[in-house]
Amino acid sequence: METVEYAYRSLMLAAVVILAVLIMFSIVRSVRGPRIADRIIAVNMIGIMVIMIIAILSVYLDENYLVDICLIYAMISFLGVVVLCKIYTGVYLKDKHLQANMEAIEANLESQEEPDR
Repeated sequence: METVEYAYRSLMLAAVVILAVLIMFSIVRSVRGPRIADRIIAVNMIGIMVIMIIAILSVYLDENYLVDICLIYAMISFLGVVVLCKIYTGVYLKDKHLQANMEAIEANLESQEEPDR
């Protein structure tokens, strides 16, 4: 029984270390990413990996309150990505000189070029 518990603890620590390395790669990707969409996805990946680390530490340390922190962090991470996507959409539409309201959909479609067929 003791060896099984030791194996599980070793596996959890290895998973945390691997996730920490992957977070470093995601940070590099969020800084270097050629497009804003790559940066947003990298930030989302960082949030997901932090949530996984908190969940693993909750089991490893046998602390139930970390699950609550994990859920709160998941909600904050989700809202952060939604805000980043909203900002990105606004900047994209501004750069393309398109209007962002529902009434302007027809005007936007008319202002875009027809594809060659």
